[in-house]
Amino acid sequence: MRLSLPLLLLLGTWAAPRGLGEKAWLSATAPQLDEEEKYSAHMPAHLRCDACRAVSFQMWQHLAKAEAKLHHPDSWGTQGLSESIYTDILDRCCSQNWQDYGVQEVNQVKHLTGPGLSKGTEPSISVMITGGPWPIRLSETCFHYLGEFGEDQIYKAHQQGQGALEALLCGGSQGACLDKETATRKEL
Repeated sequence: MRLSLPLLLLLGTWAAPRGLGEKAWLSATAPQLDEEEKYSAHMPAHLRCDACRAVSFQMWQHLAKAEAKLHHPDSWGTQGLSESIYTDILDRCCSQNWQDYGVQEVNQVKHLTGPGLSKGTEPSISVMITGGPWPIRLSETCFHYLGEFGEDQIYKAHQQGQGALEALLCGGSQGACLDKETATRKEL
């Protein structure tokens, strides 16, 4: 049997419950993707907040790494990156391969998972689907934010901290992470 999407099995496949010495088999199944999740060219709506948070995290990481190289112990004061440098860094960020991200289903809810997307307590065993359409969708999401906000505004938010950058990209009245309760009130 050949799978179209690579699977990554996280953690072990068995455990010893309650110290009884008996091995209990744990099982996990791959998330069952619907038609939109499998074939749509765009990020499915229910995963857009996770995608935005992943993009925000990656932008912040790339910019912070470049600033760390700029600020070495011998430098005087704190200077920011030049426009040409942060523009190039953000473009490279969006062009990366995004292979560390995938979809995971926990308690019958699908989420993107990967660096910067901690959801708190993780299950003892889980399956994550990587590859396929997810890297392309994340790259397109990243370039969408570059076009929507521009490199200057993104870099200014980055300089205010990781939370400010995530708030710019994912928050606000039209943001991908709009609270469901707020959205329901707006519809009424």
